[in-house]
Amino acid sequence: NVLLLASVMRGEEGEKNDEGKRTYKVAFEPGPLPPIRPVDKYGFIKSERVNSPPEVSIAKCRPINKRDREERRLRKWRKMIGVGGSDWKQYVRRKPHVVKRRIRKGIPDCLRGLVWQLISGSRDLLLMNQGVYEQLVLYETSASELDIIRDISRTFPSHVFFQQRHGPGQRSLYNVLKAYSVYDQDVGYVQGMGFLAGLLLLYMSEEDAFWLLVALLKGAVHAPMEGLYLVGLPLVQQYLFQFEQLVKEQLPRLGAHFEQEMINPSMYASQWFITVCSYSFPFPLALRIWDVFLYEGVKIIFKVGLALLKYCQDDLVNLPFEKLVHALRNFPEDALNPDTLLPMAYSMKVSNGLEELREEYIQMTKPLQQLNSPESNREPELTRQKQEEFLMC
Repeated sequence: NVLLLASVMRGEEGEKNDEGKRTYKVAFEPGPLPPIRPVDKYGFIKSERVNSPPEVSIAKCRPINKRDREERRLRKWRKMIGVGGSDWKQYVRRKPHVVKRRIRKGIPDCLRGLVWQLISGSRDLLLMNQGVYEQLVLYETSASELDIIRDISRTFPSHVFFQQRHGPGQRSLYNVLKAYSVYDQDVGYVQGMGFLAGLLLLYMSEEDAFWLLVALLKGAVHAPMEGLYLVGLPLVQQYLFQFEQLVKEQLPRLGAHFEQEMINPSMYASQWFITVCSYSFPFPLALRIWDVFLYEGVKIIFKVGLALLKYCQDDLVNLPFEKLVHALRNFPEDALNPDTLLPMAYSMKVSNGLEELREEYIQMTKPLQQLNSPESNREPELTRQKQEEFLMC
């Protein structure tokens, strides 16, 4: 079935191009449209609640002064960006503190896609590489195609854009992931990447999403993050080490309890880093984290993680192992409120600690790296399978 699906998604054989290579026309066969169901403002299907009160239109009950405030905020953002982002770089140079403050308050949803491209450096990458994405999608094949097809339906399955089998959303997601697996063959494709690409596709075109993924993993503005997905998960291991030490330093009572119950961050925090919070957290919170992540870098994930543990600390320190693991994977709704959690996160100081811990981790792992031989990658497929089990557990 997977092989048949691959042939359908790859499409029919087309004409040869100028270099004599055979091209393929993408020829998805969309499945039936899913039934129409109520969705939230972001396009996710609402969960059915028994005896839930009838929903009142937000627009009707929203205070007029709040609407006015949002409109003024939107006008400020439009002025800051300029037409198509023309004024952005100049504004950032003149008023970096204003930009940082406004991003931390949340980017207006209607401008989010454009602003993400501007702050990540992906817009510049696209302009410097015209036609590259089309080449990767239409004229290249990937060794990861079957893996991508297998995982597509697992990415945001409750969002209307990705629900239809081989529909527009799944086609776009396949194209972006396939293109990246060809563009960066050292990374190829790993399941967790689908959530990054899927989130981006909700706010921009395929080509824009592809170049933003490149900007993140190759480090257009901040440190490269491709180590999240390389065999052995080197960057994930580093981040988990850093986070564990920060918990011990900044939340010593909870850190001691974790040590007593033999809890380590790989049991609950791996997905935070691998999917940049897009898999485990409520979507409104994930968006706010991404706003700051793209502008300030990965330190916001450490800050949010520490703030979340601090908020729940009094309950967590009293739980035994089994209940503790469950609680760390199922935080209460009030703890995940962006307006409560993010101000706490911004107050956490981690920059200096992260750099010191990175150096410590590098020194600590040097002997292990020297012991690794080229033969350690003899069975990449088996390694990748184990890696993905770790990623999404």
